[in-house]
Amino acid sequence: MENRICKLFGIKYPVISGGMVWCSGWRLASAVSNNGGLGLIGAGSMHPETLREHIQKTKLATDKPFGVNIPMFYPEMETILNIIVDEKVPIVFTSAGSPKKYTGWLKERGIIVAHVIASSAFALKCEEAGVDVIVAEGFEAGGHNGREETTTMTLIPAVRKVTSLPLLAAGGIGTGSAILAAMALGADGVQIGSRFAISEESSAHPDFKKLVTGLAEGDTKLAMKKVTPVRLIKNEFFQAVNKLEMEGADGSELRQLLGKGRAKKGMFEGDLVEGELEIGQVSSIINEVLPVKTIMENLIQEYHQAKESMNSDLFEF
Repeated sequence: MENRICKLFGIKYPVISGGMVWCSGWRLASAVSNNGGLGLIGAGSMHPETLREHIQKTKLATDKPFGVNIPMFYPEMETILNIIVDEKVPIVFTSAGSPKKYTGWLKERGIIVAHVIASSAFALKCEEAGVDVIVAEGFEAGGHNGREETTTMTLIPAVRKVTSLPLLAAGGIGTGSAILAAMALGADGVQIGSRFAISEESSAHPDFKKLVTGLAEGDTKLAMKKVTPVRLIKNEFFQAVNKLEMEGADGSELRQLLGKGRAKKGMFEGDLVEGELEIGQVSSIINEVLPVKTIMENLIQEYHQAKESMNSDLFEF
């Protein structure tokens, strides 16, 4: 499976874990890297010194490449960027903002930069900004999402049409056959969030993981589009959000309901009633909490099985 993503990042498989808030700590990042992928630490839920601690622990837990994901709305960007440089983190994924803001600064310091987008228009902005890798995320994904609600199957070929940069597909990918499908559409690899969020090494609360393993199709929905779009499990907090949105509430009213620490309360502390519970649509086919080693083995095995089936007479036209 070696390709230009593998060569650029120095990894065995073109599989990158999502930099998910309250899920992507050093245990998850190092486990993904140790099993042939690229693990990311999610800086969005960490104070600067907490991020430094997780970077240092990741270095002790793996000798493989890893990276840090930084949402652009992080309030102490300069501080964490300096920590990333001080700690010699080789790869940074940026998201939820303009790729122009920090790409040049990071690349001047020898850091490989990937940026997450949800439209082909922003893919062009990534190319103009000089990013090394584009992550195109369809609205099936959990966490921060595209307002246009473009699916991964539509987004990947649209982005590939406008850029030749290395491309990662994200959103709705949790199986080896989905990896093959993404690559058939033009991606060079994938970024997987939900499947790794519900792993043994994820720092999410055990009650949140257990809840996700019982979700059915339709148990999540995109919400908060007037603030920052996120895909939420339909719990009591979601119902309150949905009611406000149906009544035409503006962004300020939604922010007031959201308050502070709502995602931490849900995913990290395990409040399944009032917490903000972010997860992707693929959660409906995640029915058990597994170690990262098993998840990676399953993904690669399923990929090869799917590839072999594509070579059978079943798919001849």
